[in-house]
Amino acid sequence: MIKLEAFLVSTGIVALGEMGDKTQLLALLLAARFKKPVPIIAGILIATLVNHALAGAVGGWIATQMGPQLLRWVIGGSFLAMAVWMLIPDKLDDEDTEGQTRHLGVLATTVLAFFMAEMGDKTQIATVALAARYPDLVAVVSGTTLGMMLANVPAVLLGDQISRKLSMTLVHGVAAAIFAVLGVLTLLNVGQLL
Repeated sequence: MIKLEAFLVSTGIVALGEMGDKTQLLALLLAARFKKPVPIIAGILIATLVNHALAGAVGGWIATQMGPQLLRWVIGGSFLAMAVWMLIPDKLDDEDTEGQTRHLGVLATTVLAFFMAEMGDKTQIATVALAARYPDLVAVVSGTTLGMMLANVPAVLLGDQISRKLSMTLVHGVAAAIFAVLGVLTLLNVGQLL
């Protein structure tokens, strides 16, 4: 039951958190620049798996270094901080992809650009917190990776059509509310999940 919960919560949080995020904007940019969706999608998958596996390992290590009470407060506070952070819109810095395509192909450019853009990003920090909260690293990383793909594959395939129809403010508000609820539930130790 915990594995399924970890997978579903991780998927939902990252899918919502990724909407309007700089890596989703990067997916749109790469799709517009290269017009080759298959290597872009493969690059996003590879970069996300590596980045989130490393983030999940850090989260798992953090969980082993703290006692359950301290860990509960750190994770609860992290989720509340993520709720606030979700309300701050991202923008893509042009230097994230400038110069990378001169010597690399579409796949390698995407892997490198996504891996670097995800460093310290909301979804990477969320992966650390989720891995600290849930003991099943595979379920967390699988869920966060699926969440990234759910948000970014349509961005690569449908690009501008999606961004014009979705209210990013609403999506970020929903994601912030989910993080806030998880933070409060963690602080209150509801469900004894830790």
